[in-house]
Amino acid sequence: MPVWKEGNSSVGACARSPPAASNGTGQGRKRLGGKQEVGPQSSGAALRKHLEKMTHWFHRNPLKATAPVSFNYYGVVTGPSASKICNDLRSSRARLLELFTDLSCNPEMMKNAADSYFSLLQGFINSLDESTQESKLRYIQNFKWTDTLQGQVPSITEDEAKEVHRSLKIAAGIFKHLKESHTPKLITPAEKGRDLESRLIEAYVIQCQAEAQEVTIARAIELKHAPGLIAALAYETANFYQKADHTLSSLEPAYSAKWRKYLHLKMCFYTAYAYCYHGETLLASDKCGEAIRSLQEAEKLYAKAEALCKEYGETKGPGPTVKPSGHLFFRKLGNLVKNTLEKCQRENGFIYFQKIPTEAPQLELKANYGLVEPVPFEFPPTSAQWTPETLAAFDLTKRPKDDSTKPKPEEEVKPVKEPDIKPQKDTGCYIS
Repeated sequence: MPVWKEGNSSVGACARSPPAASNGTGQGRKRLGGKQEVGPQSSGAALRKHLEKMTHWFHRNPLKATAPVSFNYYGVVTGPSASKICNDLRSSRARLLELFTDLSCNPEMMKNAADSYFSLLQGFINSLDESTQESKLRYIQNFKWTDTLQGQVPSITEDEAKEVHRSLKIAAGIFKHLKESHTPKLITPAEKGRDLESRLIEAYVIQCQAEAQEVTIARAIELKHAPGLIAALAYETANFYQKADHTLSSLEPAYSAKWRKYLHLKMCFYTAYAYCYHGETLLASDKCGEAIRSLQEAEKLYAKAEALCKEYGETKGPGPTVKPSGHLFFRKLGNLVKNTLEKCQRENGFIYFQKIPTEAPQLELKANYGLVEPVPFEFPPTSAQWTPETLAAFDLTKRPKDDSTKPKPEEEVKPVKEPDIKPQKDTGCYIS
């Protein structure tokens, strides 16, 4: 979902009940504890009962949540007047947000609070000379809001997506550097299935590349790039996951099965994406019969990915269990495949009348750009504190024969306690 710009949310959204109004006696009513507090008993009883029923009649989506905004611009603010505006913006925004969940709030209170905040915010949006020019402060502040229908996690901004993308490429570069430059120098070769064994490190390199490329695909979909490009990127990503899975194929299933299930389900998922968008490309070229067959293959692979998600969740092995099938990005593909296939079938029945091939089209897709390569890694230069004199001060001849600093075989290393981050079923992160 795109980053919400301030002002996109309706200020009346918090008034879930019908607006407060006069009851004919000059006394208003206010929302209180799920009921309407009214004036005299004789004139309000029937109306209150009616409003209680209407509360369950009108649909109300969840209120949008927002990240805090401090309006602190150190170095930019150079005078007391600007500082006061920032302070007032911070307090008026906080007041407005408080009213969203204040059951005693009435429309007048809401309007006054909204007017107070947005009158201050206008200086960040429009030029003060009332021209069509934007304010020079227009892009000084980003606002994050959740989406009411598609999850309670704020969207990932473009800068954050770039950071994720770059971090994964750097990680791939580190693993590659270790594999090529350092593991060959080990005195004792890594045992089969250990972290420093070449197969495991290679799988990490490829998985980092694949996951970084997922960010590229999400960005391409969000920007509505050509279906052919998206299909090619998805196909290349599926090949990454297949390659990583193949790298682990000769390892003992007892400790590689769970990891391989994850890689396999991602391979099926992105192959389904490739066939789906390839079908769109074929339809645009008036190859409706081939498009239908491509989308049928996408439908089959998506169902297989769903089944693998369940198998992955039931497979025992190291590492926490993620829930890909619960993510919006996963579920949206199922709807996209279904809707595009139905569209192709309708058009074939009315316009094209083409025969549907028995075999799925061969995907020979090559992305022209967007492919991920590991970022070359180098350790930092040796500290200037290391001099020949410093090194000479370490006299190994005086090392005791019984080195108690060596870890004992029976000593157990306690695992790192990772934070328990539970994904929410209906969340979906989009890159804006």
